[in-house]
Amino acid sequence: MNSMNNEVQIISYQLKYKEAFKALNEEWIKTFFTMEAGDYKLLDNPEEHIIGKGGYIVVALLDGEAVGTCALVKTTDEPLTFELSKMAVSPKAQGKKIGYLVGQALVEKAKELKAESIFLETNSVLVPAIKLYEKLGFKHLPVSDSVYDRCDTQMLLEIRC
Repeated sequence: MNSMNNEVQIISYQLKYKEAFKALNEEWIKTFFTMEAGDYKLLDNPEEHIIGKGGYIVVALLDGEAVGTCALVKTTDEPLTFELSKMAVSPKAQGKKIGYLVGQALVEKAKELKAESIFLETNSVLVPAIKLYEKLGFKHLPVSDSVYDRCDTQMLLEIRC
């Protein structure tokens, strides 16, 4: 998984990006909300709670610096479903379509794995993010149980293989 868009490179997660994965996500979460237990679980131990459970993380590099990230967290095997989670882009790199690039890379990964669907949870105050998810093909769902207090919007992308 390696794609270029001008100077932005999307790569698969490596251990050397663990701190960037956490820092980028903490930065945006703390800007709008409060860090929650579910955030710390995934951000403190992405190898165990995301990759080790069959998920994926991508990192966006701009001139070699990690400026964006996103994860696919496997939720079920049968049918294979993922949650699109922990999308974050550094404020200094916004406007370069990095959110779309990392999201698209993971949608393509889910398709490659023959996943049935990808869902996500967000908040209605994050209008640009919601528009991005809609552009990726996600549709709004009625909100049901969430591990996050801040979640008031849930979306689903059904994958037709």
